[in-house]
Amino acid sequence: MRTAVRVGILCYGVTHLLIAWLALQIAFGDAGERADQTGAFQTLTQQPLGRALLWVLVVGFAAVALWRLEQAIRGFSYEADRTRRLRKRAVSGGKAVIFALLAVLAARTASGGGSGGGGQGAAAGVLGLPGGQLIVGAVGIGIVVAGIVTIVNGVQRKFLQDMDLPIDPKARASALRTGQIGFVAKGAAIVLIGVLVVVAAVRYRPDEAAGLDVALKTLAAQPFGQFLLVAVALGLAAYGVFCFFDARYHRV
Repeated sequence: MRTAVRVGILCYGVTHLLIAWLALQIAFGDAGERADQTGAFQTLTQQPLGRALLWVLVVGFAAVALWRLEQAIRGFSYEADRTRRLRKRAVSGGKAVIFALLAVLAARTASGGGSGGGGQGAAAGVLGLPGGQLIVGAVGIGIVVAGIVTIVNGVQRKFLQDMDLPIDPKARASALRTGQIGFVAKGAAIVLIGVLVVVAAVRYRPDEAAGLDVALKTLAAQPFGQFLLVAVALGLAAYGVFCFFDARYHRV
């Protein structure tokens, strides 16, 4: 199980490297690709043995989801502070949901299924409910807060708390730098997604409540957007590299 979890974290890094590559393509004029998890999985299926590798991702993501669920229920017993322990369990619960969704999306892509309606379909359904604008707006604000927390975790190096890094100074420095850059870039992308969701709620336009792909393409359309998108893409690539260290040194 530990091996499967580490493979899942490694696969998460590979997914971010693919997203970074797709984002760079958008930055340099190719807007036809989807720069998100769906686009990454579809890109993988086009490679030799791609579908077989995608099923490896499914198993890895499912293992991480189960591990995070176990952590959410009874994990982090080494934390003496009860509030911090409960907060970490809550975060693990959220990550369990994320990795379960990734496993489902990867399985659907590997089996030839579509990606579904995504955030736009969900937003359309919620906006049609009484108080739907407030609900979608609150979700958007929550996403913005999550992005800011991710940025803070990167700046303050909080991602090191659950890792046992090697003594080798070069390896430690590489894990630290890629983690800092990666968390800040990923947090910035999450904030942008949250802003788009809030704007969709304010304008009552569910088509604007999209995910990472639309967020990055929106960024590319801004003044100096190409340079900003390249910076974010490189940051996501750094996060992908950090996941390689995390797969090796995370406490599992």
